Amino acid sequence: MRGIFGIRPVSAAETHRTTMFEIFFDLVFVFALTRVITFMAGSPSALTLAQGLLLLLLLLYSWSPYIWVGNLVRPDVGLVRAATLVAMAAIFVAALVLPDAWQQGSELFDAPLTLALAYVVGRAVQLVILFWASTTNPALRSTLRFFTVPVILGWVPLIIGALLGGAAQTALWTVAFLLNVGGARIAATFRPWQLRSVDHFTERFGLVLIIALGESLISAGAGSRAMAPVGVAVLAALLGLTCTVCLWWLYFDRLAPAAKEAVSNVPGDRRADVAGDAYGLGHSTLIIGVIYVALGIEEVIAQLTEESPHPDGLGWEAAAALYGGAALYLLSRLVFRRLTIRAVYPTQVIAALLPLALLPIGRSLPPLAALALLTVFLIGVTWSERRVDRRDERTGPAQPLLP
Repeated sequence: MRGIFGIRPVSAAETHRTTMFEIFFDLVFVFALTRVITFMAGSPSALTLAQGLLLLLLLLYSWSPYIWVGNLVRPDVGLVRAATLVAMAAIFVAALVLPDAWQQGSELFDAPLTLALAYVVGRAVQLVILFWASTTNPALRSTLRFFTVPVILGWVPLIIGALLGGAAQTALWTVAFLLNVGGARIAATFRPWQLRSVDHFTERFGLVLIIALGESLISAGAGSRAMAPVGVAVLAALLGLTCTVCLWWLYFDRLAPAAKEAVSNVPGDRRADVAGDAYGLGHSTLIIGVIYVALGIEEVIAQLTEESPHPDGLGWEAAAALYGGAALYLLSRLVFRRLTIRAVYPTQVIAALLPLALLPIGRSLPPLAALALLTVFLIGVTWSERRVDRRDERTGPAQPLLP
């Protein structure tokens, strides 16, 4: 492929930053993520929480290649922009049918099959853009030869699972995810990706996280069951807002700029590997943690609006989302911290695991009290992290990640 009608995409410069068009694209993507909250909140159970996790993983690992696309070529120019709009439409369609992801219908294109096909379209657009960008880049073309095979193989169980439904769908979609992630990891080991702009790469991930924080709070607060007594509803909303502010603070106040500096200091031949591991592994699960906390807040508000609250307190499913999501966020933050600035302290590990110990207590408390307990805990963690930040400053800047 020498180009499309002799036209080549515009390469991104090393000083490239996130464009307004990419932010627009990411807004649609985060909308799809928040629709997973709607799916899990429909009938909360251990199974739906697990299926929701699978949907989140599939979405996140289908979105991250678009960051590499934007790091290599300008996504807001010419045919690349047109192709990205097609992918945006596919993500939007996927978001519309996500709440019925396991509901098979009599029509030819029911929700599971529509979701699977929309996912395939989104991945196919990535491959087309990347292959087009590789016309004058032999190293990228070599990487794509390894990367494309598992991506396309993953479409087969995805579509078959959508046709079969039920447990088979869950199993086959899990296989599709493993093929995508495992294949991509193997491909990157043999042929690493190219990272041109650290600013663009880190900024894009950070923007999606902050959009997810905002949109998830809106999703939790704008449920259909918003008829709680005014005082209780306002208090629950303020507690949810406080939790979200703490999650924001724990990443954006000090960690995000320190991580960006650390990745920038990595030698150029290893920078893409380090950035891919840190942001692909640690950062993606940060977003998943945010989604589960939002689901837990929505469940608290839902139970406050019910005439007959849960007789045993908040309940296991809602508590697992609320406290489990917080634990996942804090643990992911430590993984991200370890892969970037290389400094993780025992007290941070203990704090990250504490929500799991609090989970049985939270599940037996009244909904509002359970949310208040988590809020107090996150305030405490945020306060203690300020002491950790001062300790980092005394020990000097993080050292580059070396073999």
